[in-house]
Amino acid sequence: MDQSVYNSSRNKGYFALFLTSLLWGTTWVVSKFTLQSLPGLQLSYLRQFIAGGCFLLYFIGYKKQPLPTLKDFKSLLIMSILMFVFANALSTWGLKYLPTGLAALIGALYPIIVVGIEWFFYKKRDINKLTIIGLFIGILGVFFVFNENMGNQIDADTLFGLALSFFAIFCWSLGTVFLSKQHLSINPYYGMGWKMMIGSLILFVCTNLTTQVVPLQEINFNTWMSLFYLIIIGSIISFVAFIYSLKVLPAAVASLYAYANPIVATITAGIVLDEKITLNILLGTAITILGVYIVNHSIKRDQEEIVIESEI
Repeated sequence: MDQSVYNSSRNKGYFALFLTSLLWGTTWVVSKFTLQSLPGLQLSYLRQFIAGGCFLLYFIGYKKQPLPTLKDFKSLLIMSILMFVFANALSTWGLKYLPTGLAALIGALYPIIVVGIEWFFYKKRDINKLTIIGLFIGILGVFFVFNENMGNQIDADTLFGLALSFFAIFCWSLGTVFLSKQHLSINPYYGMGWKMMIGSLILFVCTNLTTQVVPLQEINFNTWMSLFYLIIIGSIISFVAFIYSLKVLPAAVASLYAYANPIVATITAGIVLDEKITLNILLGTAITILGVYIVNHSIKRDQEEIVIESEI
């Protein structure tokens, strides 16, 4: 490859990485704002339905892609349930009861949980001393941030939010492991559209059976604008930028956005939502990210790092 073309491609990759780091971090804050007027599950299915529809319209309508095979559809269904019905929807719901920075920090623990799942269920990982150190540091950092945010004010809603968030990140990590073992025959963007669409339809049924939803005509303008930000910025532009950065940058570099997301979420929430930011919260965030970094680099998979991030 010509050196100038190579340099141009790398520069675009770094710009895509910057976009991913910045924009995915802000989606936590926008989701928190939107939850003031929409139930979490309704927010999730609306976002997934519209974003998934955009992907499917492009690939079916413009690219003339065929429907997935039955084998692919079974895999898409399982991944959709794990990563969009349980992970994305429940993390959105849990965000209603937790500070934004803490919720984002829990989401950043996914590499640690992936390692634990592969070690416990598949006996695939050798848990070395460095991994144990990283695990301890990561959990210590989350506890540090939680204690600073909550202190003695721990009520039922807080515990419910924590339960939802930790179960959500466990499901995302389980979906990540499942995804690594599947070989879909369709374009990954096209597959993402199907996963979003399937997830939205399941959530639509569950939400309307269990929750008092807000009629579409009663959703105000600001809420619609926030929702479209999550769809266009969070579910389309950021995801495309992430995949592009993976193609042109080393995996170790492309994965750096995962460490920036909680920092962006914490600082943005402090500015936009007036959430508490203290030196201890920033220190706890840094400690957690350090722990995740150590785990992510102590164990390799085919010489590549775990780079699939939970995204809200």
